Amino acid sequence: MMENEAYNIATLPNGIRLLHRQKKGEIAHLVLVVGTGSRDELERENGMAHFIEHTVFKGAKNRKPYHILSCLDNVGGDLNAFTTKEETCLQASFLNRYYGRALNLLRDIAFEPTFPESELEKEKEVVLDEINSYLDLPSEEIFDVFEETLFNEHPLGRNILGTADKVRGFTRDDILAFREANYGTDTMVLATIGDIGFKEFERMAMRFFGEVPAHQVPDRRSPFSSYQPRKVELSRNNHLSHCMIGGLAPAFGHPKKRCMVLLNNILGGPAMNSRLSLNIREKYGFAYTIESQYNAYCDTGLFSVYMGVDPDSLEKAVGLVYKELDKLRNQKMGTMQLHHAKQQLIGQLALGRESGMSELLAVTRSMLMGEPVESIPDIIHSIEVITAEELMEEACEVFDRDRLTTLIFRGAKG
Repeated sequence: MMENEAYNIATLPNGIRLLHRQKKGEIAHLVLVVGTGSRDELERENGMAHFIEHTVFKGAKNRKPYHILSCLDNVGGDLNAFTTKEETCLQASFLNRYYGRALNLLRDIAFEPTFPESELEKEKEVVLDEINSYLDLPSEEIFDVFEETLFNEHPLGRNILGTADKVRGFTRDDILAFREANYGTDTMVLATIGDIGFKEFERMAMRFFGEVPAHQVPDRRSPFSSYQPRKVELSRNNHLSHCMIGGLAPAFGHPKKRCMVLLNNILGGPAMNSRLSLNIREKYGFAYTIESQYNAYCDTGLFSVYMGVDPDSLEKAVGLVYKELDKLRNQKMGTMQLHHAKQQLIGQLALGRESGMSELLAVTRSMLMGEPVESIPDIIHSIEVITAEELMEEACEVFDRDRLTTLIFRGAKG
């Protein structure tokens, strides 16, 4: 392994894990990730993890909101955050010489936010606008409704943003109680990629995060185990019909995960020559947007196809999607076909690696999941050894029509 491919790992006395890779260059990336997301909320708390992600920027013990937002902006850096089903992340990108500034900032907003009441009320309006913006876009809304349909009352199916009624009802005490119950130092990873030695990063992490009290939390996460395929159609007064087809797929730590990644890339990945793009958009012109996705969670995974089509072409387009799924189930890929598919995925991974933040988020998630942190050569090898028989076997299981859920937002026909 090349020196700059090596990941260094350590754990602070309070349980916060450190992940580091030294990379030459002027820009450094830093993330603090906690293994808590929307699936860890109780029903009455739906939207809380995302709301907290917003409100940690609204004041800290020694910082007003303006000082938080200006700390890295003033030196050309970037500060951001996001919430998923299973994680909440604070992230920063900056010039290498500002490592201390960035670490100090993340420590303050993660562990010393003040959640002032006046700021909470203002931020509720921001989140409500975010919720409404999704509801105004059927191409966005359908993803949330599809997951609600497929996971059927399980926490994994809940909208990350929550509902307007629940967000309006959140109090400062609710926020503090949720943090106490879910944000354990043993579920956190502080990770970086930048031109800093591991010993120096470990020293700085100890300086800024070492005095954070150790705090362990019980696992409140309930596994998903009761899938029943469903077919749901809803009328919408839209020019387009929107459709999603999908089902369960391998979990994050499953041996077949990388096989599923390759299969999804072949079917409807980001490249313009994916099978769905070539045979539904390019050949017939039925869909401007058609894509497939594979999301892996700790205990299960989700595969889905999305398309927006003219209402008059909906049934033909759906039939063509199933035709492509059946091809992957019934026709083994040839040697050159499979080689090209692997090289495409490997190339995409290499291009994605040019963004240090993308790499950092990927390896940090592996660490949170308790999986090995793999180098690019390791990942490439795991792709290269996939066989055509393995792809067919995975397609037969995941793309079985009897196991798929369908959701349609049917638009008004012309």
